Amino acid sequence: MSLLKIYKFFLHGMLKLAGISPKKIDIEPGTVVKIWVPTQTTTKPAVVFLHGFAFDGILTWRFQALALANHYSVYVPDFVFFGDSITDKSERSVQFQAECIAKGLKKLGVQKCTLVGFSYGGMVGFKMAEIYPELVHSMVSISKARLHRLGLNSWPDFLLPDSVQGVETLMQLASYGFPKLPNFIYKEILERIHVLWGKNDKIFEVENAHYLQQQLGEKASVEYIENSGHIVKLERPFKYNSCLNKILPSLSSS
Repeated sequence: MSLLKIYKFFLHGMLKLAGISPKKIDIEPGTVVKIWVPTQTTTKPAVVFLHGFAFDGILTWRFQALALANHYSVYVPDFVFFGDSITDKSERSVQFQAECIAKGLKKLGVQKCTLVGFSYGGMVGFKMAEIYPELVHSMVSISKARLHRLGLNSWPDFLLPDSVQGVETLMQLASYGFPKLPNFIYKEILERIHVLWGKNDKIFEVENAHYLQQQLGEKASVEYIENSGHIVKLERPFKYNSCLNKILPSLSSS
């Protein structure tokens, strides 16, 4: 037995103890999607984690699933051709993946959800939001191509706005049907920006963080997590969660 299989065996046990179990959903004849779902019926907000190419769903999002299961209804699907999701069709488009996941969620009784997409999962998530707007309440992800189509030149322009208008754009793009708020609320948000950055990120290098901090001044706090790259939440999950636990109370109390 390989080390990965042994690891998955213990991981699956931990997930079940946390109240998350795997379920196979018949989407249509010949197509089955595996989704990790809450073991018990719950009214907690639904969060759906969409994986990229590297691993299946639960290996990609294991730390987040375990950490958030107490407060959210966590759903972690495998895309078709990944993990235990299968089809006898030759279709491999992003739209096909989006349709399969959306149909699976609906069969599970999910009416509204927030999508969290990583890499390819972000592409699938945007397609889901496009064709199933009644299902997707909001989304945490954005593709670079879409970024340019929205008139933004860089990720920093989107993720760390330096104006009230920029904050409004961020809020509108990061959610579905989010109401327009008064400008003073956007101003308050602008004054409190916290950034967690992988010190060895090769995609968005640390110089970008230095630049952002200089541009934003005192309204931004940047914390660098040592020995981690772009997928810092997977490489240093305990440190990442520790940083969040310091940041979140200050946001909720302000």
